Amino acid sequence: MSDQKVRFGVIGTGGMGSGHCNHMNQVPGAELTAVCDIDPDTLAAVSAKHEVPAFAQPELLLDSGLVDAVVIATPHYFHPPIAVEAFSRGIHVLSEKPIGVTVSAADQMIAAAEASGCKFGVMYQMRSLGSTKLAKRLIDDGRLGELYRTSMVLGWYRSQAYYNSGGWRATWTGEGGGVLINQAPHFLDLFAYLGGMPVKMTGSTRTRIHDIEVEDEAYAMLEYASGAHGYLYATTTESPSYEQFEFCGNKGKIQIQNGAIRFWETKGGIREHSQAATQMWEVPESPEVALEIPEGQGRHIEITENFVRAILYGEELLSPGRDGLMAVELIDGLIMAGQTGEPVTLPVDRARYDTVIAGLQSRSKEKAEVNAQRVTDPHHTA
Repeated sequence: MSDQKVRFGVIGTGGMGSGHCNHMNQVPGAELTAVCDIDPDTLAAVSAKHEVPAFAQPELLLDSGLVDAVVIATPHYFHPPIAVEAFSRGIHVLSEKPIGVTVSAADQMIAAAEASGCKFGVMYQMRSLGSTKLAKRLIDDGRLGELYRTSMVLGWYRSQAYYNSGGWRATWTGEGGGVLINQAPHFLDLFAYLGGMPVKMTGSTRTRIHDIEVEDEAYAMLEYASGAHGYLYATTTESPSYEQFEFCGNKGKIQIQNGAIRFWETKGGIREHSQAATQMWEVPESPEVALEIPEGQGRHIEITENFVRAILYGEELLSPGRDGLMAVELIDGLIMAGQTGEPVTLPVDRARYDTVIAGLQSRSKEKAEVNAQRVTDPHHTA
C-alpha cells in the first residue's frame, strides 16, 4: 500500500466483476490497479477502459506486485482456490457470494485467511441496508425476546435465456446448484445473520419450469437449538418478484417485506400474558412501533468502502468472510436434503456433502444450447 491507498485487482471481469471495476476508483482509499479474466476479448476491453494492466491467469496477477487486495468475481467453484492463493501471498480478499460451493472448500478459505492475518470479506451488500441494520439492532437488544419462529420467502424470476447465457450456469460442474447458490445467498445470509443458524432441516428441491439440471425451487422446515422453528423458500419461477423475512418472538415481531421493515412489540410478553389472562378471548397488546431507519442503501460500494477501512484503519468488517459460511451451510444442507430425502443436521457433514456433490457432478452434462452473454445485472448498483 502506498499513500494510504489499497491497490485492488479484480479477478473475473464479466458480469459482476465489471461492476466492481466501474466503482472501485470511487471508493475513498481504493485504487483499481489490475484486472484478470480468462476471456481475452473481455479482458482487453476492461483493461483498456480502466487503463490498468491485464492478466490472463489469477496467479499472474497475484504475483505481479501490483495489488494489496483482490475482488474475486469468478464462477463459484474458483472462489476458494484463488482466495487461498491470495492469502498465501499476504493479499486481502473480498469475495463475491457465495464464498464457495461446498462447506469443505469454504472451511479452507477461512483457515487460510486466519493463518495469513489478512482481511477476508464477502460481498453481502444487503447487510448495509438501513432495514438490516435496524433489524439487527432490535434483535441484539433483546426486543424480540425468545425467538419462536423464522421465515424467509424469495420469489424471483429468471428466463431460460438467462440460463442459456453461459455454459457454466445452472450446472452441477459449473455452478454447483441453482436458485440456492445463485439468487438466494444474499437472503440466506440475512436470514442467518438476523435469526441465527438452525441445527436441523427437512427439505426438498426440484426443477419446476426451466430446462436446467439444478433446482429452480427449494424449500425447507427448520429446527433451532432453542426450540424455535423456521421455514424458507426460494425460487426463480415467480413474477412479480417478492421477498419477505419474519422473525417472531415472545416480545415482538419483525417483518421485512420487499425491503420495508415493520416491528410490533408485545407489551409484557406473549408467554406472560397467556399465564395472566383471565378472559378466554383476551389478547395481548402488540402495537406497531414507529421506526427510524438508519442510513444504508445496500450497495456493493458500501461493503467495499468498509473493507478498505478495515484494511487501513482496523474498522470492523460488516460482512466478514467467516460469516459467509452460514449461507453455504444452508445451501449445502438443503441440496443434500433434496437429493437424499433425509433430514440434515447442521453443521453439514463435510465428507458426506462432498460425496453428494461429486455424484451430481459425475452426472452433469454439457449444455446443448448456449448463447454466451457476459452482462452485468441491470439491477446492479455501485
